[in-house]
Amino acid sequence: MKSYKSDVEAVDAFAEKYKVLKNEIAKVIVGQDDVIKNVIISIFSKGHCLLIGVPGLAKTLLVNTISQVLGLKFSRIQFTPDLMPSDIIGTEILDETRNFRFVKGPLFANIILADEINRTPPKTQSALLEAMQEHSVTAAGKTFKLDDPFFVLATQNPIEQEGTYPLPEAQLDRFMFNVYLDYPSFEEEINVVKNTTGSFTSSVDIVLNADEIVFFQELVRRIPVTDHLVEYAVKLAAKTRPGNPLANKWANDYINWGAGPRASQYLILGAKCHAAINGKYSPDIEDVNAIAYSILRHRIVRNYIAEAEGISTDKIIQNLME
Repeated sequence: MKSYKSDVEAVDAFAEKYKVLKNEIAKVIVGQDDVIKNVIISIFSKGHCLLIGVPGLAKTLLVNTISQVLGLKFSRIQFTPDLMPSDIIGTEILDETRNFRFVKGPLFANIILADEINRTPPKTQSALLEAMQEHSVTAAGKTFKLDDPFFVLATQNPIEQEGTYPLPEAQLDRFMFNVYLDYPSFEEEINVVKNTTGSFTSSVDIVLNADEIVFFQELVRRIPVTDHLVEYAVKLAAKTRPGNPLANKWANDYINWGAGPRASQYLILGAKCHAAINGKYSPDIEDVNAIAYSILRHRIVRNYIAEAEGISTDKIIQNLME
């Protein structure tokens, strides 16, 4: 791995690598620029990402492509009502020597696609909690460390709600980002059809390896941030909490529960990474605002008044930021 003389030089290199990453991913994925940016920021901030979108928007292809350009091991887990925790963590088996041996499950990979995570019962959903927070799993009384880097990208279908198990707030809070995928534009959909209905198949090159990813993850942590920006991020999170002295009328009228301290942490980490991929050596308020919606969206619980009046979570966040 290349060594850098200073963090300034390393940030410049990181910004260049990000451009190459985007270009490689664009060979396969048409559009979805903001989604790709947020997923990459999640990875380099050591966070996890929840994608919400209807079927057919290339969620699986996106994460598979990202794992290829990052040279990481990819594992897809299709969550179903009958999926058990041992199906994703692994289980002990009795081998031919009559000794118990632990067989690792699909969770032992660098990038995990938890497909339709709300289709499986809470018992299996919670099996991800330790892995997401501690980067380890416990089975048969033993703790197994997961490979580094480790990243969970979960998907949900917002249309069909029958037979689903909504993620509890404690687990939602483990996800750094909650990202909405929208339909492609008319021109983008034309390109998608052209690219996927012919005989030509696009291939991508590896841009980074695991050691480089870990290095840039640590680089993001080292990026300096002013006290003023930390105060801004904490105030923004505190504004979402009804009854808080910083909360305005919208928060008190439309929110049941607001974002916790983890939101403040992710606002700063995300702002650092957002600044770095844009070649900036320290984040500012624009960087916090750029990632605020995706970080706060799933940490705010609207009350019945907001639902009755059709006030969306994004609308509330917009009002709080103003």
